[in-house]
Parts: sequence; C-alpha cells; structure tokens
Amino acid sequence: MSDTRAGWSNSDRALAAGKLMLAWVALLWLLEVVDVATGHALDGFGVSPRDPSELVDVVPSSFIHFGFAHLAANTVPLLLLGFLAALAGLRRFLLVCALIIVVDGLGVWLIAPDRTNTAGASGVIFGLFGFLLVSGFVERRPWGVLAGVLVAAVWGGSILAGLAPTQTGVSWQGHLLGLLAGVAAAYVFRRPVETPGSVRPMP
Repeated sequence: MSDTRAGWSNSDRALAAGKLMLAWVALLWLLEVVDVATGHALDGFGVSPRDPSELVDVVPSSFIHFGFAHLAANTVPLLLLGFLAALAGLRRFLLVCALIIVVDGLGVWLIAPDRTNTAGASGVIFGLFGFLLVSGFVERRPWGVLAGVLVAAVWGGSILAGLAPTQTGVSWQGHLLGLLAGVAAAYVFRRPVETPGSVRPMP
C-alpha cells in the first residue's frame, strides 16, 4: 500500500533506502582506502576510554575500521539491516542511527578497558538488529514483527556470539551497548499504533 499523503510509494521507499545504504557503505570503504593510504592515520579516530579529549571521536569512531577485513565483515550486515530499518522512513532511520551511534560511543568511552581503541560500524549493526527485533512488537505491526523474526533467524547466532566477553580483539561492550541503544530507539522513535480507520502520519 502506498502512502499518497507523503507522496512515497513502497518502491520509492525501497529505492531511497537502498541508495542511502549503498552511499553509507561506499563512504566507509572510501574512508578505509584513505586510512590505508595515509598509514592508518584515521585509526586515531577510534574511542579511547575516559580521556576527555576522546569525546570528539564518539561519532567518527563508527565510520572508521581497522583494515579491510574488519570493514568487509561489517559491510553486508550493515547494508541489509540498514536497508530494512530505512524502509519505514529515512528521517526516523537517521534519528535511530544517531541515537545508537552517540549512546554506543559514549558507553564505550565510559566502560571499555583501559588502553584500548574502539572503532567500527558493529555497534550500529547491533543497534539496528535490536531496533528491528523489537520495533514491530512495540508498534504492533505485523510486517515489523515478521522483519524482527527474520533478522533474529538470520543474525541471531552471530549477535549472541558477538556479545561473548571471552572474545579477544572484539569490543563486546560496544556490541552490547549498541544492541541496548537500538532497543531503546525502538521505543523512543516508535510510531503510533494503527487502529482501523486511522490515518498514517508522514514518515
């Protein structure tokens, strides 16, 4: 069903969501090319905990990766989970991502182990997983519930593995904080529950 008031059909939404996520992923790869070309100068934009000067890196850290293998591991889940989340509206999607990035980055700054440097899009990925997992239930939307079930079936095992504190070289703190931020975003940015005869708001 198309939302004629907003002037966006389902195909329009899908196209816009796809373009946004392709542009996001392209930016990440471009940044990693620059990082490698400059001798990994961008790695300094990761978050080192409890240093006040590192607070400026809370947002940039989500766009920096430690090598192409790190970035490649994040590319497909970010692309697909971001696409699914953006289908419900780009404005809300950007607000959700902003909340996840800020909460995750600040949380890492507060609780990450000393002498660590944390960066990467995995916090956003875990956040989008959490958002998609619960938003359909929060808003009582059948398609949203189905999306949550699908992402749980496809990525649930990987998400649980990423939360294990026993992994070395992985910020399970960032993963957990991202997941919790995504769940919170599903409540903060929830849309009104639709009732028979109600008018859908502009996304």
